[in-house]
Amino acid sequence: MPMFKKSLMILFVLALAVLGGTLYGYYLERDAVALDEGTLAKAETPRSITVYVTGEVKKPGLVTLTEGQRVADAVNAVGGVIETADIDRVNMAAFLEDGMQVRVPERIGRDADHPQNVPIGKNKEGQINLNTASEKELQELPGIGPAMSARIIEYRETNGAFQNVEDIKKVRGIGNAKFEKLKDKVTI
Repeated sequence: MPMFKKSLMILFVLALAVLGGTLYGYYLERDAVALDEGTLAKAETPRSITVYVTGEVKKPGLVTLTEGQRVADAVNAVGGVIETADIDRVNMAAFLEDGMQVRVPERIGRDADHPQNVPIGKNKEGQINLNTASEKELQELPGIGPAMSARIIEYRETNGAFQNVEDIKKVRGIGNAKFEKLKDKVTI
């Protein structure tokens, strides 16, 4: 039995050494992680950037923001856009960079002079513009339903703007008879 007790004692000492080494390693790792987290927190402090916002905004000028903000934040910082702004031509979701210029363009053509209470696809006489009308506005025409209005829009997106009113006959499903019903109610 004495040999058994010696073996048991050696096994106990080895188990104690492994347990002690594991605890010591865990303690060192925990301290190292805490040190790294403190260092990372200082390195991630956001920088400030300066951008120039111009064009159709309320108060154009320089704006100082934090890194990682977007064009919309810069536009809002100068008071937003004015009525003549064409925000569809500005990517408001783009990230800003230091020294960048953000220009909000002016609406040109029919959009700038168009009265707010008249639908975009209609003129003052009530005629529907084949190049600008929405599907809903096109459906107000006699004989034009959802499928035909979708074809008209698809045609102008594929082939470009209609050059004259008769070009609508190039749309599949619009023949001479349907054109005669439409010709006085449409314009380009």
